[in-house]
Amino acid sequence: MSDEAGVAGMLLAAGAGRRMGMPKALVQTGGGEPWVVRGTRVLLDSGCSPVVVVLGAGSQQAAQLIAVAFGNEPRLIVRNADLWAEGMSESLRAGIDALSSIELDGVIVTLVDTPSLRPETIDRVRAAADSVRSERREALVQAMFDSRPGHPVFIGRVHWADLCEDLAGDSGARAYLRAHDALSVECSDLEIGEDIDSAETVRP
Repeated sequence: MSDEAGVAGMLLAAGAGRRMGMPKALVQTGGGEPWVVRGTRVLLDSGCSPVVVVLGAGSQQAAQLIAVAFGNEPRLIVRNADLWAEGMSESLRAGIDALSSIELDGVIVTLVDTPSLRPETIDRVRAAADSVRSERREALVQAMFDSRPGHPVFIGRVHWADLCEDLAGDSGARAYLRAHDALSVECSDLEIGEDIDSAETVRP
């Protein structure tokens, strides 16, 4: 697995998970690993550096879980999104703000409620970012699952300022990616890429 310099990871893990009955960051896999820990680990294992984890609901408990799992991992940034309840856009804005002073080509963004995420999926999206334009900093790439848009996505550094101006509500970067013709990369052969929204859809 490659460890490319200049690409950060971002895990959006702020949601209250009302239909889940608890903050999604605190939900556990069948093996007992909290989703926030799993998502962070996959981004770190994929070579993203640094990785910023954006917390909101249940932030104190989630931050403690991260601290226990990763200790003083120097590549890890934990950031609270003060306005997280206003939607995913505020979490994404908080994550970009946390990375803005670091020299980076781009960021791989994913969600805490996609526990199927694999390092191989991140590798494929990042490889597409390397090939889509002459400079990776200009790239926009979105993972697709049976032609359904999902995560992870790659957002090149050139787009960060304009994206932050465009963000609103709970749609995150969706409208920006569509308006700027993000490259679609099919990843359904690697994982299901499903966002888990309720306890009934959590797989063992």
